[in-house]
Amino acid sequence: MTAGVAAHLGVVRGRGFAYGARMKPLPLLLILAVTVGPLAAHEPVTRARTPVRLPDIPGYRTLKCDFHIHTVFSDGLVWPTVRAEEAWREGLDAIAITDHIEYQPHKADVSTNHNRATDLARGRGNELEVIVIRGSEITRSMPPGHLNAIFLTNSTPLATSNWLDALRAARAQGAFIFWNHPGWEPQLKDGKVQWFPEHTQLVAEDLLHGIEIVNERAYYPEAHGWARERNLAPFGNSDIHEPIHMDYHLHAGDHRPLTLVFARERSAEAIQEALFDRRTAVYSGGKLFGEEKFVRPLVEGAVRVLNPAVTVRGKGRAYVQIHNDSEVTYRLERSGDVADVVFPRSLVLVGGRTVLLELKAQGAPEAGTRAVALPYQVTNALTAPGTPLRLELKAEVTFAP
Repeated sequence: MTAGVAAHLGVVRGRGFAYGARMKPLPLLLILAVTVGPLAAHEPVTRARTPVRLPDIPGYRTLKCDFHIHTVFSDGLVWPTVRAEEAWREGLDAIAITDHIEYQPHKADVSTNHNRATDLARGRGNELEVIVIRGSEITRSMPPGHLNAIFLTNSTPLATSNWLDALRAARAQGAFIFWNHPGWEPQLKDGKVQWFPEHTQLVAEDLLHGIEIVNERAYYPEAHGWARERNLAPFGNSDIHEPIHMDYHLHAGDHRPLTLVFARERSAEAIQEALFDRRTAVYSGGKLFGEEKFVRPLVEGAVRVLNPAVTVRGKGRAYVQIHNDSEVTYRLERSGDVADVVFPRSLVLVGGRTVLLELKAQGAPEAGTRAVALPYQVTNALTAPGTPLRLELKAEVTFAP
């Protein structure tokens, strides 16, 4: 008998269930069941990274980022180093710590140094190769509302009573500035999202460069429209305050919203350059949002027709195999017809899987081979509010008697 089993039996004896004058010895399997099970439950948990499976696009790397994160140094509930490891586990490339300048409810317990949270998170980020960017949230009533300044060198000068002075101090450091959660209910006017003259002034003074079109799980179509109309980079951020797993079911495949940055390389400098060039899109809730020039290569870079040449014989059918390399399940709806071909009205391209697209002859087409382009729209890839990406699935069909 091993020492571990003996020790465990000692506990069992104390409860009156071990050997005695009127009892038989416990079966070995029962001994192992009560011993090995509890011990195995205390094995170390593996800390593993789950990649975000989205393709790079021509000329750029697709970096996965969250630029709106809080810690205990404002009203968050997490120590800064934890934020870096959360990001690493979720497959992120970069985060920005953006604690409030004006609101620090934990100041009796932690430092009021506005730079400290980033310093702490950056140390852990460097160990895990997660880029940690210094930022701050300038938290004012509407207008102009809440704005994040990122790529700061020093957050302290932003602690000033005049919000315009705070933004100018951020911009003087080369900061990129974006408008947070414009559709946040407490700041709506007459129940509507509003663009104020102050925002026009900020754009004119080069003090507003981006806008959250997704914050947490909320999508703001008005903000999406403003991003297009006013040349603002679209952002999707978590605005996380609690531990990330309290808001997102990570083990079930759920994830925080992400700002996708199309950068020339994986570095803070390349991210900053990409943001000012407005090379961003948003991935949230299984959907993509952004300009067509970025959304199209994300979709087309993942979707591949494996057997483009098929034969349809008489009234039979043929199957085109379509593989989706990304983790996004794309949902397609037919947007037109093709002569001589019957093809599905709806098609779901499951992330990481290969699906079958069934083709049949329409009527009695003339025998021969010709190229066909099957028109669809991707309902969960929006290039503008209410505007799905148009996608053609191409095949070479031989019609035979």
